[in-house]
Amino acid sequence: MKDGGRKQGVMSPCAACKLLRRRCAQDCVFAPYFPADEPHKFASVHRVFGASNVNKMLQELPEYQRSDAVSSMVYEANARVRDPVYGCVGAISSLQQQVDVLQTQLALAQAEVVHMKLSQVSTSSEQKAVPATSNSSSENLSPSSKLAKTLFAMDMVVDQPNMGVSLWSY
Repeated sequence: MKDGGRKQGVMSPCAACKLLRRRCAQDCVFAPYFPADEPHKFASVHRVFGASNVNKMLQELPEYQRSDAVSSMVYEANARVRDPVYGCVGAISSLQQQVDVLQTQLALAQAEVVHMKLSQVSTSSEQKAVPATSNSSSENLSPSSKLAKTLFAMDMVVDQPNMGVSLWSY
């Protein structure tokens, strides 16, 4: 039976103790989070943060938060190994740029829908139109013309110059 990377009867060192070439004690702080069968996890965390710092961080946290902290450290360490300059911030920035592009595409698709509705309303109102009078005030507009005017006003919102500005760039 295995229990956190240890076999019953035989002490199998955790990945951290194996990498650090030290004896793995029964109360090793690394053992529950860095099992012997996943040595790459501790290797990347050790390369980025150092064993001493990881040890300090884990001991300062309550036990129920340690697993989440280790997951975060592993994620950050792997991101930092892939991108030494930006780390996970580079990945987050890339995802934010994708969100911005998708929001712009969504706005353009919504504008196209508005244009289609506008042309549909104007086509149906032209077919039903009665000869126009010289008075062109908005009070005399038919409901479909008022709808077309509203749709056109909504369409103008899409063309704002701040469309590409990210909400996260403060």
